[in-house]
Amino acid sequence: MFLENGFSPSNKFWKYVVGSLIVITASFFGQLPWVIAIAIKVVKSGTSFPTTEMEMMKFLDLNATLFLLLLSFVVALVAFFLVVKHLHNQSILSVTTSRETIDWKRILFSFSLWAILTAGSTLLMYYTNPDDFVLNFKPIPFLILAIIGIVLIPIQTSTEEYVFRGYLMQGFSVGLIQKKFIIGILYTILFVPIYIAIELLIENQINSKISFSPLIKVSTFILSILILFIIDFILTKFNFFKSNFYCKMYQKGKTKLLPLVITSVIFGTMHIANPEVEKMGYIILVYYIGTGFFLAIITLMDEGMELALGFHAANNLVTALLVTSDWSAFQTNSVFKDISEPSAGFEILVPVLIIFPLLLFIFSKKYNWTNWKEKLTGTLKINEYTSTQNFKSHE
Repeated sequence: MFLENGFSPSNKFWKYVVGSLIVITASFFGQLPWVIAIAIKVVKSGTSFPTTEMEMMKFLDLNATLFLLLLSFVVALVAFFLVVKHLHNQSILSVTTSRETIDWKRILFSFSLWAILTAGSTLLMYYTNPDDFVLNFKPIPFLILAIIGIVLIPIQTSTEEYVFRGYLMQGFSVGLIQKKFIIGILYTILFVPIYIAIELLIENQINSKISFSPLIKVSTFILSILILFIIDFILTKFNFFKSNFYCKMYQKGKTKLLPLVITSVIFGTMHIANPEVEKMGYIILVYYIGTGFFLAIITLMDEGMELALGFHAANNLVTALLVTSDWSAFQTNSVFKDISEPSAGFEILVPVLIIFPLLLFIFSKKYNWTNWKEKLTGTLKINEYTSTQNFKSHE
């Protein structure tokens, strides 16, 4: 089964932590061309270096900025493939699906379904609330945007899906069978406040004129992980993982539900730095976390990432092509521009409570999903995929 694809005697949870750091670092280096391009324009124009992320997003031509931002995901995806192959000795297929080959028809169906629904809902909003939009279409910039988007946005979304729905869900499953249940619960709970505290500390210590938001984010992420490493070392030193209390939790914790919950929460909270959060408040994290749950559920129910890959690519690509705003994560030369004042009300809950359940119903009927409880909350089955002897030391 999909989660158990990562089970092998040589695969340890620490490798997933190291692998994540490698991918994050690669992503940071992938942003250097963007930083260099901004620095060159600063020197040539004699202007000051942008001090906020929103200023950086608008400092260069919108298409150039989008291209340079998405370029970092190309670097990250290459690093991810190398990590999977050389650090974990796994195939890319094993972190993609439990099927013998990748099912491209599933990807295409999911992409088409969500692209049609997204385009339709966007056009409906435009015609029912025309005062909230202005026509932003310019043929040449839009054509360039379309080329960049079609080529690079699926790479961006695939990188996120591979990391969260493939790599980390398998990684936390590996952690659970290796008596690291607590690392999923405790560390996930601790990560967000640690991350926020370190980010605030760094921003307060750095002069705002030289602060660089992407650098702060990467540094904060790495420091947060290092602090969790220290916590793990202390718990191990005091034999917490051998205590009776922990052993009971471990036996009850070898469930598929935990990787689902952990990765969905992390996925959602990693969007906390998006400009939409600053504009609408933390309530929008309900949507991001809810999206994480939806993508994790369809991955576990379908025993592969294909549906999640198609959905995510359609969501970001169609949105980038159709509508932009001054407060969105991507600033693009889209067809429309949303000029309304954003607010977070019931509409934030509509996708989570109505649309996502509807999509789950459609997918379940098309692909004959059954046994929901076992696939989403069942016990991780070690013996079906590896010998009991190989994992005896972890039981």
